[in-house]
Amino acid sequence: MPVAERVLLRPVTMGLLLHSLFLLLLLLLLGCCLRPATAFPKGCYPSEEEGLKTFRCSNARLTEIPRDIPNDTNKLYLDSNRIPFLPRDAFRDLPLLLELDLSHNAIASVESGAFRGLAEHLHSLDLSSNRLVSVSKDAFSNLKAKVNLSNNPWLCDCRLQELIRTVELVAGSSGGIVCDSSAQEEHVGKAFLQVIADTDFCNVYKKTTDIAMLVTMFGWFAMVISYLVYYVRQNQEDARRHLEYLKSLPSKQRRSEESSTISTVV
Repeated sequence: MPVAERVLLRPVTMGLLLHSLFLLLLLLLLGCCLRPATAFPKGCYPSEEEGLKTFRCSNARLTEIPRDIPNDTNKLYLDSNRIPFLPRDAFRDLPLLLELDLSHNAIASVESGAFRGLAEHLHSLDLSSNRLVSVSKDAFSNLKAKVNLSNNPWLCDCRLQELIRTVELVAGSSGGIVCDSSAQEEHVGKAFLQVIADTDFCNVYKKTTDIAMLVTMFGWFAMVISYLVYYVRQNQEDARRHLEYLKSLPSKQRRSEESSTISTVV
C-alpha cells in the first residue's frame, strides 16, 4: 500500500478505535449506575399517592404475602386476595409502613409476631372480611394502630374479650364484630360489645375453672376417705377373726393370746 494511503487511513482507524472505546466506557457506566427493574407479582405495582409511597396488590390472586415489596413503602394494599394466614415477621422489612389493608382475604390465623417491627409507625390495620375465629392478643402486642376486625366469624369467648381490650378499634367498626359462635346460644348473631356489656366471659371462665378444681379436690378427698374406711373395716374384720380363733383355743393359751391381741389392738 502506498505511503499516502497509509497516512490517510491512520486517522480513520484511530477515530473508529476511539469511538469503540467511548461506547464501551458508556456501556460500563450504564451497567454500574442502572439497576434492573424488580419483578413484582402480577397485578402488583408501586405508585405515589398524596406524597406517600404506595404498593398495590389488590385483587391479584395472591396466596401469600409477596416478597420484594419496596422497604420504603408507606401504604400497602393486599386486599381482595386469597391469603390464608399471616406468618411471623411477615412485614419486618417495612419499617416505614403507615397503612396496611388485608381486608377481603381468607386469613384464618395470625401468628404471634406477624406485625413485629410495625409498632412505631403503623396507624391503620384492616383485617375485616376474613375468616378469623380466634386470635391471641399477643399477635397485636405493642401495636398502636387502629384495627378493623369486623365481618369475621368470631367465637365469642374470653380470648376475644382480651383481644378487644388490647387493640384500638377503628371508629364505627365495633358493630361489625358479631358472635358467629358462642358457648351460650343466645349470644350468636349479636354484636360482641353488646354481649360483654352483660357477660364477662373471662369471669365466667374463671368461675368454671374454680368449680372444676373444687370438684377434682372433692373427688380426691372422697377417695381418701373411702380408703380409710376400707382400711379400718378390714382391720376390724381381721381382729374379729383372730378373736374367734382365740376362743377356740384352750383357756390358758387363750388368755395369753387375748392379752397379746388386746395390747396390739390398743
